[in-house]
Amino acid sequence: MPDSSQNELTELLSLLDQAHKSLAKHWLGEDFVIELLLASIIAKGHVLVVDVPGVGKTTLAKSMAQILGLDFNRIQFTNDILPADVLGGAVFNQSEAKFEFSPGPIFTDFLLADEINRAPTRSQSAFLQAMEEGFVAADGVNHPLSDLFTVIATQNPIDFDSTNPLPEAQLDRFLTSISLGYPNLESELHLLGEYGSSTQQDPAPVLTADYVRALRQNCEEVFLHEDLARYIIDLSRETREDQGIKLGISPRGSMHLATACKAFALVKGRSQVLLEDIQKLIPPVWDHRVLPRHGRDSDSNHAHELLQNIIERTPVPR
Repeated sequence: MPDSSQNELTELLSLLDQAHKSLAKHWLGEDFVIELLLASIIAKGHVLVVDVPGVGKTTLAKSMAQILGLDFNRIQFTNDILPADVLGGAVFNQSEAKFEFSPGPIFTDFLLADEINRAPTRSQSAFLQAMEEGFVAADGVNHPLSDLFTVIATQNPIDFDSTNPLPEAQLDRFLTSISLGYPNLESELHLLGEYGSSTQQDPAPVLTADYVRALRQNCEEVFLHEDLARYIIDLSRETREDQGIKLGISPRGSMHLATACKAFALVKGRSQVLLEDIQKLIPPVWDHRVLPRHGRDSDSNHAHELLQNIIERTPVPR
């Protein structure tokens, strides 16, 4: 779509709000999770969901793809999966007597990578490399992925059997990381009652691929005040100097937070970033990027506490 006028932007935001409400009917959970996932897609980012099985990760991902009008694939990672099972590979064409590239399930708009930390490290690396670069290299030819390619990867808690934790450099490739958690009592009662009959049919598309592209274009035009940009930089530099942190926030982490805040503002129906947006998005955007100096490397709770301490002592823009 061409650059949107104010009327076109209003229409886009109205459709985005409808998509949010439709998704809330098909997945029972916090509104913030839905807002965060929508913002991640608009910001051209990938999402890591760290949670136990059975809390609705597949339902959420599939419903979101259908509501946004995007193609959807799912990969169930196992400890014997091969890179070719994900990326695709050469297949012999008997009629033409030559090998041809057969695309794998990664060639889609919206991909659920289920239990990614159960895969062997070789398959993890091949998948994450393609996810970062936007193409699959085979026999000297680069096969581009969809321009809307978005991954929701799920990760079991590290103390589960047959899991291989993702290295810090690979975690940094995910824009956001979040835990869905268990539903509250009212939602779980609804899950056992009316919810099943009301969601037997797949949700109807609200947006289209072109609308998602238009939202991404408008995301770049959301206003981020210079003082708020400086605040993000101040926070990131504090993480590099904090004695309790071994690995602080990189410049890419700062850029990711700024972009996520712009997309989140759009989801909220605004054309500018607020201070509250930054502080609210620091946990899902930065918690998985910070490596505490002491304790378990995978202890996100410790990283969260360190970041909250930095937020409390860093002066806010006036």
